[in-house]
Amino acid sequence: MSSASYRAVFALPRARALFLTGLPARLCYGLLSIPMLLAVRAGTGSYAVAGTAVGLAGLATALLGPLRARLVERRPGALRPMAGCYALLLLLLAAVCTERQPTALVVAVAVLAGACPPPVGPLLRTAWGRLAADEAQRQSMLSLDTATESTVFALGPVLAGVLIAVSSAATVLVVCAVLALVGFGLLPGALRAVPGNVEVRPGRQRTPLLAAGFVPLLGLVLAVAAALSLVEVAMLAAWGTVTTGVLTTLFSIGGVIGGLLYGRLGLPGELTRRPLLLVAAATACYALPALLRGSPAAALGLLLAGGVTDVLLITAYQLVELLVPSGSRTEAGAWVNTAYNLGAAAGASLGGLLVDHAGPLGTLGAPAALLVVAVLATAPAVLRRRRAERDATA
Repeated sequence: MSSASYRAVFALPRARALFLTGLPARLCYGLLSIPMLLAVRAGTGSYAVAGTAVGLAGLATALLGPLRARLVERRPGALRPMAGCYALLLLLLAAVCTERQPTALVVAVAVLAGACPPPVGPLLRTAWGRLAADEAQRQSMLSLDTATESTVFALGPVLAGVLIAVSSAATVLVVCAVLALVGFGLLPGALRAVPGNVEVRPGRQRTPLLAAGFVPLLGLVLAVAAALSLVEVAMLAAWGTVTTGVLTTLFSIGGVIGGLLYGRLGLPGELTRRPLLLVAAATACYALPALLRGSPAAALGLLLAGGVTDVLLITAYQLVELLVPSGSRTEAGAWVNTAYNLGAAAGASLGGLLVDHAGPLGTLGAPAALLVVAVLATAPAVLRRRRAERDATA
């Protein structure tokens, strides 16, 4: 299926405003990880404490993401207060790190900040779904959205490093707070202007986890994120930080290119089967470094895997529109993000254990093996759903 051109997408009413208002909030999240780590390190004098604080903050962000999305989806007026609370916590974190307050206080503020970030990606993707006239436009919109998000998160750490070099980590936390206030100050107006806004009555919507086919989709998203973390740990142990940094950058580049190509050209076949086929393709990508055991093979494999992974995420966002009832789609989009983040964390932990027991080169085979298991575990549910759909239309 081919998609609409990106020029046609931006020509839609409210599309440009919606795209631009989301950028400050996304940039805030893209910048945040390095200054938070370094600010907590400066405030506590310990990298171990800083790493623990940032890890716990990330876990809070991932686990509570669907709850924050549900709150904003059902009570849109909560978005600005949530953003204000988040910005205040970032400012407080900058202050306590500068003044060298007790370690427990610094960690607590960091974790609270991780629990509060408002959902920007899920809100925007739900709005794209309402704005699109057909599936072709929706695919192009979601592809552009995902490519933008990938670019921001790839360039954010670089920009954060430059800003820290000319100022301080605490100052960059203040910049992040300002970006959050600006972005989420403008976003509600842009969202209200999107036609087809859905009125959600509190307590009437089921969790999207009960939607048929949604949990297996989350399992595939979790698996591809874990595969990336596994291969990153293996590459770090085998080839060092410089090579791993280059290879990880290739993954990001492949993701942006693959996502944009998918949005413009599309893929043949049924949308419901596409995640399984994409994870099978990712298996082949990760098999390259496992079989050839060299950085050139890893470079090609990660470039291709980046493209496949971003297309899988875009497909997951498309399936949210198909599988999940209106009124719960923002929460469902947050569950996709949570699955990816939890998979990345689990893959990093598993990768460390495997490197200790099987060695770096032995661990390179783990991502492909994990994805094979994910495909085999998910395929029966997908096939049952397809049969049920055929029987229903027969």
